[in-house]
Amino acid sequence: MVNDLVLDKNYKKGNKGKKVRLIQEWLCLHGLYVVIDGDFGPATDYGVRHFQSREGLKVDGIVGKKTFSRLILPITNALRPISPDKKSLGQMVVAYAGQHLKQRPREIGGQNKGPWVRLYMDGQEGPQWPWCASFVCFILKQACQTLSMPLPITTSVSCDILAASALEKGIFLKESEVVNKSQIRPGFLFLNRRKPADWVHTGIVIQPKEEIFLSIEGNTNDEGSHEGYDVCQRIRGYNNKDFIII
Repeated sequence: MVNDLVLDKNYKKGNKGKKVRLIQEWLCLHGLYVVIDGDFGPATDYGVRHFQSREGLKVDGIVGKKTFSRLILPITNALRPISPDKKSLGQMVVAYAGQHLKQRPREIGGQNKGPWVRLYMDGQEGPQWPWCASFVCFILKQACQTLSMPLPITTSVSCDILAASALEKGIFLKESEVVNKSQIRPGFLFLNRRKPADWVHTGIVIQPKEEIFLSIEGNTNDEGSHEGYDVCQRIRGYNNKDFIII
């Protein structure tokens, strides 16, 4: 993933390769929808020039350091450290989740693909790599690193493994054990339970209420699917939800 944040040379019309594909992904993420094929042709040249003009950069069609830095600014902003300021781990998780949400992370170039997915999935991407668990784990890692705390669970791309780790460490809260909604706090992770010992989606509790809770989730969509395309804030009910105490 580090390679996605570094420009190895200037790129312009006629160039080909993975870095050109990355440039095309970011053009699309900025609303300039070119074909993502790794070929810096006339359409990509036009997209780069339009982006440069819109951003007040030198309009030359060359993706150098300044243009590239502006293209990837959303990820740069999402990765900025947040001051601990006496925050608890749960509060820090909520703060980082909100910081990512503000940058509108989403897939581009196909199912479970693009620079945001690779960020959360440690370089992996593709249909076989749903990334909801990786999103919450990435946020949890940022929060723990900021507070110089060990991770409370074993991180994983699998919701089932997250649940197993939480059970092992005694921080798993079953739906049946929730007597009062005040037990659920901002920063907890929720797990959408399909059947006993089978969880299919996860996200971060932002604000718990009596009948619903607000969440920030990755790899979801307007329908609340566990196989969506972006990071968004949702309103969730408590049915079929278990929780990981953070």
